[in-house]
Parts: sequence; C-alpha cells; structure tokens
Amino acid sequence: MSNTETNHPPFDTEHVPVIGRLSFLDRFLPVWLGLAMAIGIGLGRGIPSLSSRLNSVQVTSGTSLPIFLGLLIMMYPVLAKVRYDRLETVTRDRRLLVSSLVLNWVVGPAVMFALAWLLLPDLPTYRTGLIIVGLARCIAMVLIWNDLSGGDREAGAVLVALNSLFQIVAFALLGYFYLQVLPGWLGLSTQGLHLSIAKIAETVAIFLGVPLVAGYLTRTWGERLKGRTWYETKFLPRLGPFALYGLLYTVVILFALQGHTITSRPGDVARIALPLLAYFAIMWTGSFALGRALHLPYERTATLAFTAAGNNFELAIAVAIGVFGVTSGEALAGVVGPLIEVPVLVGLVYVSLWAKGRFFPSTPQENT
Repeated sequence: MSNTETNHPPFDTEHVPVIGRLSFLDRFLPVWLGLAMAIGIGLGRGIPSLSSRLNSVQVTSGTSLPIFLGLLIMMYPVLAKVRYDRLETVTRDRRLLVSSLVLNWVVGPAVMFALAWLLLPDLPTYRTGLIIVGLARCIAMVLIWNDLSGGDREAGAVLVALNSLFQIVAFALLGYFYLQVLPGWLGLSTQGLHLSIAKIAETVAIFLGVPLVAGYLTRTWGERLKGRTWYETKFLPRLGPFALYGLLYTVVILFALQGHTITSRPGDVARIALPLLAYFAIMWTGSFALGRALHLPYERTATLAFTAAGNNFELAIAVAIGVFGVTSGEALAGVVGPLIEVPVLVGLVYVSLWAKGRFFPSTPQENT
C-alpha cells in the first residue's frame, strides 16, 4: 500500500478524519456502486438482446468472455499489492497467526452459515450466495481499513497473502462441506442445489490462481527491475484503481441481466443486507475482543479484527457466476456485499480508533 516500512499509515493522521484519508474513488465507492447498478438496470431494459450477446462467447468455467475479463481485472491489482516476502514477520507471532487462521477458516464461515440459515430460510439462492461470501476470506479492501485504523501494515499484508494461498486449497472443500455436508447432518433441506466440488475448485483456481500468479510475478519483476520504492509509489497507484473499475464493470453487467428481479423485489436486497450487517458486527467485535484477551498490541489487534471481518467479494462473485450463472441469486448476493461492507467497515474504523484510546491507553489516540 505504500513505500514505508512502518506499521502506521504513511500520511499524517493526527488531524485528518477517517473519511478524509480515503482516496476519492474509495470514499465514494457506495455512490459508484449505486451508479453502476442504475446503469446496468437501464442497459438491461434498453437492450433486450444483451443477455444473448454477452453469452455468445463462452470461456472456461462456463463464463462469458466479458464477465471473465471483468472478474480477472478485479482480482489482479489486489494481489499485485501483497508483499509476498514478508511471511516470516507474522509467522513468528504464533498468537496472531493461529488466531487469524481460526477466525478466518473456522469461525467466519460458520458464523455466515448460521446467519444465512437463520435469516434467509426461505431464500435458498441468496442463502447459498452469502455462504459463498463467508468462505471468501479477506484479500482486498481490508488493507485500506487496516491502514486507516493504524493497524500493523506488514501483518495485514502477510495475512492477506496467507488467506490467498489458503483459498486455493480450502475453498472448494469448505464450499462442499457448508453447502451440502453440514446441512445434511443438521437435517436442513438442500433440495434444488446441484453443486459440483470440481466446478468450485476449477473456478477458484482460475479466478484466484491466475491473478495470484500474475500479481506475484508482477511484484517480483517490478521490484527487481525498478525497486520497491518505484513499484509501490509509482506503479501500484496507477494499477490499483483497475480493481474498482473491474468491480463496477461487473456490477453493470450483473444488474443489466438481473434488473427485473431487483426492481420487482427490493425487499430481497434488504434481506440479503441484514445477515451481512450482523456478520460484520459479530466478526469484528469478537476478533477485537480476542486480540485484547491475548494481550496483542493495538496495531495487531486491529489487524486481526479487520482481516477477520472483511471478505473477498471479488472471489465470491466470481465463484457464484462461474458455478451458478451470471443471472443467479447467488451472484446477486455477492454483489450486494460490497455495498454493505464499505460504510460498515468505515464506521468500524472509527470504533477501532475509539477503542484504541479506551483499551490501549499506553498508545496515544489519534484525533479523528
């Protein structure tokens, strides 16, 4: 995220409000998402043949070429930001490492599974979409929230890298467990759900594996040719916005194809938002309390909380589209995610800075 090696943001945060520290694009992300949704709905109504045109060229994983490109563009800039040479800085802190892995790969998916079934028992496609979101662990905007809260940047980057690697190995197996095995054990109905673990694995390998390799090679070659300072101060600021462009482009296409469903059933969108709100609150609060109980310093406590609460909506959208289709309810549930996540996690940054002064008095609190 920056050219500094410290654990704090590279800018003066003492007199700058949290919102003021967001870039112009990030600050108004809910606005851009809303505009993308509106444009998509307008295109869908104005061009009835849009669906057939988009699906005229199919690529691997059964995804149309325009969607395929949009999903890859979403993922690549995020993974090019990760410092892959910093694994040892966090793996030495067993308390942080073990806590993060348990929260991300045991607690997080279980919490989302429970909320999805409790709050959406009659909406199976949206419920499935939210469970997929719960399996897609943080690798994207969490680095922004971590920086704004004064978290440990290196720890955040390493945990993001570890989550990226874990998702390639674990996502398909956990998807099969939470979508088919566990509901069967609990006597919950999965009628109408036709799930292929091979399809999920293929989709994750393509939409996470390809940009992960590309991001790793980009950073390795970029730093080797031009140095880390150039890479992080010149190259990444130019590359970074393309993740948002890819997300907005994908949202336009999704809402162009789902516009009728969305406008005719706005209550469904509100119901999707409810478990997401509960999820963010539970995961962030519980993770912050755990960090405090483990006597982690504030910087790593904040990092633990935000990396546990954030989700990789880019991957969730990619998996939902690749497995269930671009017009599916599962895909819509993934798209609603970032619309809820952004304002909620901005609010949690303020909560984190307040908790810093309240529970970590030895660390001077920033003026927000």
